[in-house]
Amino acid sequence: MAVVLVALLVGAAAFVAVFRLVLLDGVRTSAEAGLEQASSRVEAEGAAAVRGYEDVLVQVVDGGGAVLAHGDDADPPALPTAEESRWTHDGERWLLVADEVDLPGGGEATLVYGVSLDQSDTALRAAVGLLAVGVPLVVLVMGVVTWAVTGRALRPVERMRSEVDTIRAARPDARVEVPDTGDEIARLGATMNAMLERLDRSAAGQRRFVSDASHELRSPIATIRQHAEVAAAHPERADVGELSDVVRSEALRLQELVSALLELSRLDEGGVGVPQPVDLDDVVLDAVGRARVRAADRVAVDGTGIGPARVLGNERVLAGVVRNLVDNAVRHAAGRVRVALVAADGQAELTVDDDGAGVPPGERERVFERFVRLDEARSRDAGGAGLGLAIVHDAVRAHGGSVQVSDAPVGGARFVVRIPLGG
Repeated sequence: MAVVLVALLVGAAAFVAVFRLVLLDGVRTSAEAGLEQASSRVEAEGAAAVRGYEDVLVQVVDGGGAVLAHGDDADPPALPTAEESRWTHDGERWLLVADEVDLPGGGEATLVYGVSLDQSDTALRAAVGLLAVGVPLVVLVMGVVTWAVTGRALRPVERMRSEVDTIRAARPDARVEVPDTGDEIARLGATMNAMLERLDRSAAGQRRFVSDASHELRSPIATIRQHAEVAAAHPERADVGELSDVVRSEALRLQELVSALLELSRLDEGGVGVPQPVDLDDVVLDAVGRARVRAADRVAVDGTGIGPARVLGNERVLAGVVRNLVDNAVRHAAGRVRVALVAADGQAELTVDDDGAGVPPGERERVFERFVRLDEARSRDAGGAGLGLAIVHDAVRAHGGSVQVSDAPVGGARFVVRIPLGG
């Protein structure tokens, strides 16, 4: 209302100024027309021709300032003889114009002609009065209408706010009512429901993650506790070496699980840090070399297809990606793993093939979820917690890339990672 009031006041002031100029111009035109007509009569009939003029001020003034003749309403003294001037006579404002005239008997004089400004002043006062009443009234009506219309338009928003305010953890599936209007309010409601759906899925995922992590942590802790309690209850039957091996093995399992959980937590927070140039081929060659040493007696690891490729990212995280993929392939291979790296179409493409049982088509999306282990992986008793491929998926996505699983030409699983080149 304040903004509109200021705008209307400025507009009203401009209107009054223009209206005043228009009225004044009309009076001036009338005065000049009357002056021209009176000048013609004076030059033809003499100064006495102005006698009898009513409702206007008319005088013929000689060079010495004496009034030679005047109309009925223009008694002496002499009026101003400037080309245009204002004059107040009997409390009334007049506009005066003047012109030089030649008298019939010889000689020159000045003809002064005045037109009243009373009508223009009255019209101007009427306009100012109307604006003084109309502008505040318009602003008031505008404010009331805007208040009512805006309140009605925002009523669905207030209802949504109230509904969202009532959503608690006990009702994570609650949603707001979307009005059937097809406008911005409806789109806001739909967007809010989509946000609530994402939050619900995220909360469910966090609860599932905590539950799965608790389950995975419980197993090694229970094993350590069981062996410790047996050793405490029957010290004479306890084998220190066996107990040490069990504790060391389960502690290593706990360490790997906690490290994986911390890595996932960092990735969830965008923890790749400041990207740096990374020679991905060096990282892949190192992972292949480690795998050859660990699985030399069971699996042949072929790295002849590794070519140069440089990307922008975190070398530690990328090393974890490659190591998880290669270790996963070695763990599930029947006897052969093939690793290749090429740079093409602006991307580094890492391919890891194995000749194992592969991944069923229906499980190829789920295999990247956290704590997911397929039946074949469990039967092999790999000892993993089902976090390796989840780390691969999140880490590759954090680097702006993608990871997919399909059938390998040798019969097992093929994992393909694509990361934009850089550096």
